[in-house]
Order: sequence, then structure tokens, then C-alpha cells
Amino acid sequence: MVVIKNLIAFEDEAGNRFFSNVESLETARGTSVKAFASFDDLTKDENGKNATVAKLLPPLPDINLPIYCVGLNYGSHAKEAKLNVPANPPVWTKPSAALASPGSSIPMSRFCASHLPDWEGELVFVTSREVRDVSPETASSCILGYTIGNDISCRFFQLPEQSGGQFFYAKAFDKFAPIGPVLVSPASFENMKSARLITRINGEVKQNTVIEEDMIFNPARVLSWMSQSTTIPAYTAVMTGTPSGVGAFQTPRQFLKNGDVVEIEICGIGILRNDILFEDGQDSMM
Repeated sequence: MVVIKNLIAFEDEAGNRFFSNVESLETARGTSVKAFASFDDLTKDENGKNATVAKLLPPLPDINLPIYCVGLNYGSHAKEAKLNVPANPPVWTKPSAALASPGSSIPMSRFCASHLPDWEGELVFVTSREVRDVSPETASSCILGYTIGNDISCRFFQLPEQSGGQFFYAKAFDKFAPIGPVLVSPASFENMKSARLITRINGEVKQNTVIEEDMIFNPARVLSWMSQSTTIPAYTAVMTGTPSGVGAFQTPRQFLKNGDVVEIEICGIGILRNDILFEDGQDSMM
């Protein structure tokens, strides 16, 4: 079996999807790499061929699975939201249609654009195998790698008077889960004990924290909790929560605007970059 170091998924100019195990965290368009039509072929080093990267895709072996999300998992965010830290991680999902590619535009309908769209820079892990009732001690061995995500949220629909305070509806819209650009191995990422998460909107820093110091429930604890009496498929992406600095708690409040460029950087993984596109305009909610 091939040891995965830095996994990318991409399309070539003809629109064919490939996987590649690359050395660099930054694989530019036009780069020629050893490519495989399936993740299984890559792990077996079978049927490889040279292909040219035309467009990066989410670095996930399976793009048809629900995306798990965790809330209130950073002490700084719980503090800014004036919410108590729960005994266990709050968990919900986004549908697979929420997945979006690194470097792509995030199209928002007038409906979404008008209901307080916000950013949430997050560390993401991906499971390496199917798990159920896994212990926290064993869960670390069930993680394929780490990447970056943006848990985009329409804050209006998180208000208790609007949707009972639930998170799913506010976060489950199409393309509201950009993930990428590369999936790095646990061995590579765990060497980054002081890894910092930074979110920039149009170049201005909004979120900035050392993950290990701010995170409440680590990935192993999250995966163990998720898997109790629940089968979690192999290659499930899990967004692990966001630190302080989201738009809803800025002074004054700030929300995503048409043309905004969102960059989320995690040391040792790279930068997830997407621009926001209000296709049909926006109604004022402020």
C-alpha cells in the first residue's frame, strides 16, 4: 500500500477526475503529476499515468457522503457567542451537495445572500475506514488525513425564533462546504503542534488562533463521539469547529458580500481560497 503524504484530487482539461500523491502543498494549474483514476488505484500504485492539473477538486476519495460538522469546539468562539461549552461535541451534517472545490466561486442565490451569510474557517479530518463505536484511543488510527474547510452559514436561520436554533438548515445550502486544497497525512500534520488557523476576508485577518490551544474536543474525541451506535463511512469529511472571529460577532457585525475573497490558512496544510458570488443580488437584512 502506498503511504499517502499529500493527496490532491483534480480535473484535467478534458474534465476527467484524478487523484495524485504529491510532494508540494501547492500544486498549481498546469502542473503535470502522476495521476490515478481512482483512490484505490492510487493506494495500490496501479494504472498510473501522467496528467495535467486543470482544476483542483476537494481532496476526498468519496464526494457523495454527508459532511459532518462540530459546533462550539473552540473556547474563543464559545466565549464570543456567550455560550456554555457542552459536555460533548454538538454534531450535525451537511449534505454532499454542499461540497465545493478549492479555488471555486461560491454561488449564492438571493435567498442565501439575503440571510446573513457568514464564514467559519475550520480544520477538517477525513476518516480512513468505516467505524462504529470506536474508542478515543483507537480513533486516531482511523483518520486518513487533514485539510481545510469553510462551514459557510446563513446566521438568520440559526436564530431560535426562525428555526428553533438548529444548525442544519442554516448551513446545508448548495456549495456551503468548500474543502481543500490538499489532504495531508496525520504524520505530517501532527508535527505541526503549533499550527495556526487564520481566516482572511479580502486580505483582512478575521480569525487567528493556535488550533491545539483553542480546540476543546480533539479529532479523536469527535470521531469517537460521532461513532457511538452510528456507522461512519470510510472517507467521511468532518469539520471540527471554528474559533472566534466570525462575522456575526464582529463589531459592527459583518457578513459576506458579493465579490468577497475568503482565504483560510492552516500551517502545514495550505490555503483554501474561494470568492463569493451573489448571482441574483441581495435584499438588505441589516
